Amino acid sequence: MASETKKKFFKEVRPILSLDHHEARRRVLNLYKAWFRQIPFMAGFHFSVKYYDVEFSETRCKQKLREEFTKHPQINDIRIIDMLVIKGQMALNEVAEKWISRRGVAQYFNKPSDPTRDCFLAKFLKGND
Repeated sequence: MASETKKKFFKEVRPILSLDHHEARRRVLNLYKAWFRQIPFMAGFHFSVKYYDVEFSETRCKQKLREEFTKHPQINDIRIIDMLVIKGQMALNEVAEKWISRRGVAQYFNKPSDPTRDCFLAKFLKGND
């Protein structure tokens, strides 16, 4: 009787894309390479004049790409990694097909890297004056 209830609550979870950590890592690296190949079309002269009229250098784009990919080092769940890869592929597709607006592209660069900002709302939620 107890084993039947355990089976009900502890079902095996089906993977989204990857079957193991090696496959998930390969997908993350492939996404990183795809973004890296897209940077010359986004950055510098092409990015600022032809597509989005936002001026960021290619080195700044590469730094931001590395920052975005190293944002979640503590995640070990394969399903979460797969969902982040899917979101990254969708964002890459939006940038490559020019479906995202100039403001949307600039939003990636204007996000604060430190989540603990000194704004009023953060201080209020912490209980500080």
